Amino acid sequence: MLDSSQVEGLDVTWIPAGDPTPRGEWVALVPLLTRWVGGTELKNLPQLRIVANVAVGFNNVDVVAAQLRRVVVTNTPEVLTDATADLTWALILACARRLLEGVELVRSGQWLGWHPEQLLGLELRGRRLGLLGAGRIGQAVGLRARVFGMEVLYSTRTPKPAFEQQTGANRVELGALFRESDVLSLHVPAVPELQGIINPETLARMKTGAILINTSRGDLVREEALAAALESGHLGAAGLDVYVDEPEIAPRLRAAPRTVLLPHIGSATRDTRRAMAGLAVANVQAVLAGKPPLTPVFR
Repeated sequence: MLDSSQVEGLDVTWIPAGDPTPRGEWVALVPLLTRWVGGTELKNLPQLRIVANVAVGFNNVDVVAAQLRRVVVTNTPEVLTDATADLTWALILACARRLLEGVELVRSGQWLGWHPEQLLGLELRGRRLGLLGAGRIGQAVGLRARVFGMEVLYSTRTPKPAFEQQTGANRVELGALFRESDVLSLHVPAVPELQGIINPETLARMKTGAILINTSRGDLVREEALAAALESGHLGAAGLDVYVDEPEIAPRLRAAPRTVLLPHIGSATRDTRRAMAGLAVANVQAVLAGKPPLTPVFR
């Protein structure tokens, strides 16, 4: 993804998962989200000036340790908003209209032709889309809901008046979001207070037949509890692109009915991945030139 001409003259190296500890003379790291950059790496890099993470999230970087060593940490927001919002809708539609079950039926050779009660799904018009979090991606998902005639609910710490004006969205308390959403889509960061927010208690509050979508962070969902809700029939379907222990997925969830499980491809378009790499490199170039970073994680 990185072209050598983009970083000509700079001591910059792309660090994938599993590579050895970086060398002491390096001044910049451009890690993928699968690469942990912690205290050990930072201690061994006395000349390091920037960690330019190629992701919106940055929980693979010890931000506190970086601050203590005055190392800039950047991420790549905005450039993957549309790609992730599009994939979120792909999951919503696949779950609502039981697309994978249809594909499997045709491929099995057991399809006997049209039937009035075959693979009946959820019609979205007039239903409620609930957004847990309404940052850039959450709002982009909400904007797309208008085309499908859905009412939008959202729950955030602070109101989003411009978003409400654009979509007619209503801000509700968390409890109401779980109770009233026909489709609940997660768009919040990986912070301790939100880990496991989808658990037996919150799943029990959801409507019977509701759909859960997660293209945000894997540790938001207790996978065993989600599997149980699908097995019991309480939850209508679930579409996930992220998992708590990637690439491992709880076996019970992998086997659960009415699931669409994707391999973390929310930003996986050529244009988006190029833009992410380009923004990471631009941050490096700015910092090494003595300029402010374009997209700092902290100031």
